Amino acid sequence: MSRLDITQQNVAVEKALAATTNPRHRYLLKSYLRHRYLESAGRWQEILDPALTVDHPVYRFNLAGKSAFTLRGKEQVGALYGHWTATNQCIFYVEDEDVAVGDHMVIGRGIGYHQVLGSELAAEGLKVDPQAMYLKKSQIMMLWPYDDRCRLLGEDVWEFDTEKAGLFKLDPADVLTAQQSRQLLDPYIKPLELFDESLLPR
Repeated sequence: MSRLDITQQNVAVEKALAATTNPRHRYLLKSYLRHRYLESAGRWQEILDPALTVDHPVYRFNLAGKSAFTLRGKEQVGALYGHWTATNQCIFYVEDEDVAVGDHMVIGRGIGYHQVLGSELAAEGLKVDPQAMYLKKSQIMMLWPYDDRCRLLGEDVWEFDTEKAGLFKLDPADVLTAQQSRQLLDPYIKPLELFDESLLPR
């Protein structure tokens, strides 16, 4: 399987934003959009800005073939982001996605692809080439809760259907590095305006 187009990972979010008029909902979608681009660009430190993420976020993951696990606090979350960036595993693609927004959450449902080291897949017991890089395909649901001031409280991510799951070995020429991803995504990462009291839930 060849590399996908990482600049198209958020088309569903952009579509939802274009159709949304509620100012609070628009702010949440912009924050969500910026977060996703920052993550795949390896600019994870900006995700943990106190204006955007609470001091003690909680991330919960429940993915097929892995034990469910939880990250608590910025130190644990930052360690995962940092590891992914250092090993070129911060690369995500999403297709066939639906996005919805409410006063305190953004929800996404679609097919996700995650660039993963063969060595880490092998450590999970999969029969793969530990020297290669793979794209792991999953049918995922993501629920991101936010507080009254539109700060991220964490992420709930789970794989709800394995029928569309897949694992594809990448040719070395198709592996996208974190540096290459950043170069591609930097033009899409827009500043987020400061939160003001008018955006508090009514």
